[in-house]
Amino acid sequence: MSTVIPFSQALRERTSSGHSSSEGADFMSDLMTGKGSKEDYIALVAQHFFIYEALEAAADRMRADAVAAPFISDKLTRLPAIVQDLEFLMGPEWREQITPLPTTARYVARINEVGAVWPGGFVAHHYTRYLGDLSGGQIIRTLMQRQFGFDTNGVGFYLFGDIAKPREFKDTYREQLDAVPWDDEEQARVIDEVMVAYRFNTDLFRDLATAKAAATAVA
Repeated sequence: MSTVIPFSQALRERTSSGHSSSEGADFMSDLMTGKGSKEDYIALVAQHFFIYEALEAAADRMRADAVAAPFISDKLTRLPAIVQDLEFLMGPEWREQITPLPTTARYVARINEVGAVWPGGFVAHHYTRYLGDLSGGQIIRTLMQRQFGFDTNGVGFYLFGDIAKPREFKDTYREQLDAVPWDDEEQARVIDEVMVAYRFNTDLFRDLATAKAAATAVA
């Protein structure tokens, strides 16, 4: 008699290789090990602005959808924190100083596309970003505070002040994933879309490394 694997478990197992690849990109590895600069970190935060602007606009559109709605929580909202971080890191004129990198533009376009018509695709991107922020993002926050002397300003993106127990929040999120009545075909589509999100992350780190190398060459 075969055992039915919960969807959240299947999702984690079948996307683990993409997750590892994303985290292994040189740009992020350098930032995490102290080889990156404060400017590298600022460049990453700037790209987050465009990604979360799209993701949270999609969340607003999806709030009335029966499948997507259980996953959408104001406790997860990151855009105001990103804005505050950029104001601290770059000054009040930060918005005029940033532009989306090519991968970011494609990433935003994909979020806009699925976030308008496909609840499962929206959930895939929502899951990838926010559960990552609640997990590995906390390690990033601690390292950036240690390396660059931040207190909370500059790393507000990683501070979820309204979520007292992140582990319990993530467990509930995964229970909600298991409760969605997707058939096998739709589950496979959602898993594939999570892999798409991971590839965007990997490619973004590569874009950031390329932009850094180009700026260094000009200087």
